[in-house]
Amino acid sequence: MDEDEVGKLASKMAEIQHVPPDVVSRVMSEFSDAMGNEQIIVRGDAFLKTLTDLGMDEERAEAIRKEIEKGKKDYPFNYLEGMETNDIINLIRNEHPQTVAMILVHLKPGKSAEVLSGLPPDMQAGLAMRIAEIDRVPQEVVQEVDDALRKAVTGRSGSGGGKKIGGIGALADILNEIDKETEENVLSSLEEEREEVAEEVRQLMFIFEDLLKVDDRGMREILKQVESQQLGVALKTASEEMKEKIFSNLSSRAGEMLKEDMEVMGPVKVSEVETAQQAIIRVARELEAEGKVVLAKGTEDVLV
Repeated sequence: MDEDEVGKLASKMAEIQHVPPDVVSRVMSEFSDAMGNEQIIVRGDAFLKTLTDLGMDEERAEAIRKEIEKGKKDYPFNYLEGMETNDIINLIRNEHPQTVAMILVHLKPGKSAEVLSGLPPDMQAGLAMRIAEIDRVPQEVVQEVDDALRKAVTGRSGSGGGKKIGGIGALADILNEIDKETEENVLSSLEEEREEVAEEVRQLMFIFEDLLKVDDRGMREILKQVESQQLGVALKTASEEMKEKIFSNLSSRAGEMLKEDMEVMGPVKVSEVETAQQAIIRVARELEAEGKVVLAKGTEDVLV
């Protein structure tokens, strides 16, 4: 490829935030068939950096890295990710609700969840509905709000068609990261206004019991990343079926140790159980993004 093609490719790769596991599997399968290689893993800009380190001269590799960093820097509202949650709330709380919703769908779900939790309860449901109903926003509108907010944060100004953002999937991702009280407040309010939207959101949300639908190989991958103490806390309110699923994918020794830990653990706050479960869910979702496990949510069918 020439320099211009490499630069464009680097910029696009830097924009990749998440690729659904089925897409990863399909692409890997097609490439494997073409190249006669059974296992090829592509991981966005990290993979590109590896290629440049291995196969290109230092000057050209540095040019591509700069293109990657430029793409990251220009991502709308990226400068908010490193800010304290309270600072973000103070910055946006007086903005129009539609503007706030647009900002939240551009942030990572975890950060959006923190911001939504910190806003007044009477704002949360309205914002959730707006997030669920956002489809496309004109690029110039996104840029205008981004420039104004960047200027307010940093004191300097930033630099056709529409940008697809938000929607029910984005709201479900945010609620997956949020505390239980805020989640129930948002969903109950949604049910009163738009029951069908609330139901769609619930179907897309991934909860701890959905791990029952993960195959044994995937479950073992998840358990490798989870500490025994955290797992014991998470199982405090789990169903017997969920406990059986976990223990069946642990070694005999690890299973016995976990049971012993749970017997001597004593009472645990529900909030601590929810925190432990969310941490395990986060591990599962990270492994899903890497294509190592397949997660089914709600009544979604498991792949066979």
